[in-house]
Amino acid sequence: QVQLVESGGGLVQAGGSLSLSCTTSGLDFEDYIMGWFRQTPGKEREGVACISWKSSSATLYGDSVKGRFTISRDDAKNTVTLLMNSLKPEDTAMYYCAASHRYFGLGTTDYNYWGQGTQVTVTS
Repeated sequence: QVQLVESGGGLVQAGGSLSLSCTTSGLDFEDYIMGWFRQTPGKEREGVACISWKSSSATLYGDSVKGRFTISRDDAKNTVTLLMNSLKPEDTAMYYCAASHRYFGLGTTDYNYWGQGTQVTVTS
């Protein structure tokens, strides 16, 4: 059974930082592209960042987070991390990690597995 479990969300003031982690089980982590997405009530899920297989470790970021967020992976720990700096109130959302066997991008439809999410709230 594949599981993706996010952690690290919480309440932070604007300008602060948070680090989200997603630990997976039940899949060959090194064979998957990993992504982070976020969603607020009433809005579509938005791609935040993704990272390709370790051999390449290419990354892609949404325009709204470029230069502030960093995605990384640790294949030995089956974990993908999203370091979020210079947080803004508009970053408030439920953050999800996802795994894709083939697709490298920030669209949601081609990710195979999803976690349950972790809430990030940024106060002004």
